[in-house]
Amino acid sequence: MVLGGGKTSSTAPGVVWLVGAGPGDPELLTIKALKVLQTADVIVHDGLVTDEILVLAPASSRRISVAKRKSRHSYSQDEINRMLTAFALEGLTVVRLKGGDPFIFGRGGEELQACRAAGVDCQIIPGVTAALAASANAGAPLTHRGSAQAVTFVTGHASNGAEPDLDWESLARPNQTVVIYMGLSHAAPIAGRLMAAGRAGLTPALIVENASRPDERRIVTTLSDLADAASGLSGPALLIVGEAMALAEAGGGEQIENLLQEARA
Repeated sequence: MVLGGGKTSSTAPGVVWLVGAGPGDPELLTIKALKVLQTADVIVHDGLVTDEILVLAPASSRRISVAKRKSRHSYSQDEINRMLTAFALEGLTVVRLKGGDPFIFGRGGEELQACRAAGVDCQIIPGVTAALAASANAGAPLTHRGSAQAVTFVTGHASNGAEPDLDWESLARPNQTVVIYMGLSHAAPIAGRLMAAGRAGLTPALIVENASRPDERRIVTTLSDLADAASGLSGPALLIVGEAMALAEAGGGEQIENLLQEARA
């Protein structure tokens, strides 16, 4: 076999673990994820998984980066699927280490399906998704009584890299938080569509680049200024729109209420 280097073919099939590595801070890795990582024969990891997390794996484990950054893909998704199942069928413990959570825009579902189709045991360990770390560090809750009764996670680009086809009218309703993953390059049309659908331009917004990492950067802005605020950023970033994002820049209860009243005006 091309992959080679594994256990003999007589060995019982191994297992694939789809592990959420969290947003980057190694201290946000779950205890279960750490335990499984320390048993890995092979680690197939995203480019967003930090070295501080990879170093926690056994030195003997084989590490394969399958980084995906927009149009630069080292491996296609089909190749990754075949790699995971082939290693497991050699009797190896395979850890598919994914930034954030495997099932939040991480293609974990596709990899789970591939394992099932190949008859490979596949287990999932959830991770802290970037939205949770971004809002926590900024002090801006994704849900908040009186200003955010719902939160919605959406992707900022379609599978072909184009602007996403979303239910803009639903996303434009007030008193909810909308988190846009991978939306940096489409910040202008996303903001435009939300406002065209009725979301107020003064709605507070937050941009978080490299959430939870030492170089994390937060920009507090409004929906109407979202595109300008995003224009100077290039790293992985989240766009978060909603009245509760006013808390990201507020220092006291009175200021918070003033910002919320302005956003609703």
